[in-house]
Amino acid sequence: MNDHEGNSDDRNAKGLPPNSGTPGADDAPTQAVPGGGPVGSRDLPDETPTTSFPTVSQNQAPMAPYTAATGGVPGQGDPTVAMNATSDPSTPAAGTETPAQGRPWKKIGLVAGGAFAVLALGYVADLAVSSGSVARGVTVAGVDIGGESRADAEAALHTALDSRAEEPVDVQAGDVSAQIVPAEAGLGIDWDATLDRAEEQPLNPFTRLASFFTTDEVGVESTRDDQALTQAVDDLRPQTDGETREGNIVFEGANPVPVPPSPGQGLDGEGAADAIADEWVFGNTIDLPVEEVPVTVTQAAVDQAMAEIAVPASSADLVVTGRDDSKAVLPRDQIGAVLSFAPDGNGGLEPRFAHEAAIGILAPQLVGTETEPKDAAVTLEGGAPSVVPGVVGNLVDWPKTLEELPKLVVDTHAADAVYGEVPPALTTEEVQALGINEVIGEFTTDGFSADSGHNIRLAASEINGALVKPGDTFSLNGYTGSRGTAEGYIASGIIMNGRPDKAVGGGISQLATTLYNASYFAGMEDVAHQEHSYYISRYPEAREATVFEGVIDLKFKNTSDTGVMIQAFGDSSSVTVQIWGTKTVDVESITGDRSNPTEPDTVTLPAGPHCIESSGGPGFTSSDTRVITDHDTGAEISRNTRTVTYDPVPVVKCIEPEEPASAPADEEAPAEEAPQPEDVPAPAPDDDEGE
Repeated sequence: MNDHEGNSDDRNAKGLPPNSGTPGADDAPTQAVPGGGPVGSRDLPDETPTTSFPTVSQNQAPMAPYTAATGGVPGQGDPTVAMNATSDPSTPAAGTETPAQGRPWKKIGLVAGGAFAVLALGYVADLAVSSGSVARGVTVAGVDIGGESRADAEAALHTALDSRAEEPVDVQAGDVSAQIVPAEAGLGIDWDATLDRAEEQPLNPFTRLASFFTTDEVGVESTRDDQALTQAVDDLRPQTDGETREGNIVFEGANPVPVPPSPGQGLDGEGAADAIADEWVFGNTIDLPVEEVPVTVTQAAVDQAMAEIAVPASSADLVVTGRDDSKAVLPRDQIGAVLSFAPDGNGGLEPRFAHEAAIGILAPQLVGTETEPKDAAVTLEGGAPSVVPGVVGNLVDWPKTLEELPKLVVDTHAADAVYGEVPPALTTEEVQALGINEVIGEFTTDGFSADSGHNIRLAASEINGALVKPGDTFSLNGYTGSRGTAEGYIASGIIMNGRPDKAVGGGISQLATTLYNASYFAGMEDVAHQEHSYYISRYPEAREATVFEGVIDLKFKNTSDTGVMIQAFGDSSSVTVQIWGTKTVDVESITGDRSNPTEPDTVTLPAGPHCIESSGGPGFTSSDTRVITDHDTGAEISRNTRTVTYDPVPVVKCIEPEEPASAPADEEAPAEEAPQPEDVPAPAPDDDEGE
């Protein structure tokens, strides 16, 4: 069926007369005329068919005009014209829009276009009016300056913000609070940059519209001294940074106390500096970024160690039973000295048991059940040396007794002491092999004061019987130890700053000189000794020694194949030292001539306990040559010379201060200076008194 047939059927269906048969009579399109209906509609009678022209779409070619040239048949002049006739003028052709349907959209478009034009004009006008002023709705550090001129805005900001740099600002780092003063941290406000930021007008129309109802905080542009700010942040660290507290258990007496784990924290320096620089001007608390340092011990581990170790260990005393049912007790309130805990590296707590601490508490309580070992010795009773046998000790073997200390502390709380034999450090056989048979070196000195004699005899008793094994070195200071009032020594003569003085322990240099000479003639090797600063006539020239505790010592080494023993004793006027051993060498001393004499100075001092008068004496240089020969063959083994220069002994005068003369009433007497000691060289002190 073609279109014409379809249209005919449509007309018949509507009760209209069929096509007249004239070509185009029914199929001619309706032509729309602006402001009215189809062409000729106003002039045609109702029964006359209305010819309608189809609408030409944008993609169709223009429709050819309806003229006689076309033969009166539409579409013949132009095959692109789509013929779409209808017999019902109220039914629009397909694809056409009636005026009644198109007008609402046109009205909406006109209204929208008008509104847009109004908004555009308003936007341009608002932008023009706002130019040169702070953007509407802008606040700076909470100060509303929106819409104000730059000058007014700057004045308002100065009024509100100038003082904030000098005011402390609270900072919060984790759970730690502190304060910082911005100005001291090198912070301030860059006013020009801040106002430039506030003055910048937004171009987004929606942003400009929203500014009528909202505010826009733009903050400030800070000036920043990075060095000062970094230092200020570092100054916060003692408060903000905290060490990790590991979970642990401590003891308060007999009570175990759990220590819950707590992570540490460290301030993020760079982040903290930026946060302070960005937020200080607001005056609010600034949250500083911190880096957490995690714990390695969990709370569960603390709870487990409490239940399984700490509580059982502190529940009872540890009792160690020795001979004759004697008891040594580690009280439960001292368990903390023996038991402690440390992280095991896997989140848990490792118990640690201090064996030495346990022994320190328990051992003294069983001393009465032990036999101490005693070294073999040499006695000179009867004038001849004899060996006193050593004693084998019987002591508690504490390492073995407390071998299972963890079990004893946590579980059983009881143990039996294990004893064992302990040989002496110097056995009878070893002393017999030392070859201490005869005196191989001896010397005596005298002429000391009563106070010095007391100290000399006390020190002599301490070194008496000392054994020096082959290859060992003897030290006088090391053997006697401290020589103070607690040890029974008293004040006596010394040489201090080149002149006589007094100090506790003085006079021991006489024993040192005596011991040095005895070891000298016994053929011992001189390791360390020092002569007095000036010569003392009761000692041999260049063959004497001084000592001073902690400063000057006397040492000699036993280079022989046998041991030696020191015998030292004294009376009210002299002291003697003998070296016992096996004689293998003979020693000769050759004293040289004096040379380079020097005269003494005179020193005047205020009278008092530290002024000891002296008549003085010349200084000089002397020497001593020691020649060692073989005792059996007489062959010379060694020859050594030692040269010594002695300072002159100063003349010391002690005078009483003079009373100042009375001055006339109208004159002021010149101040008199107290007598001052003359400049005297200050060598190391000598532990001895002068002549």
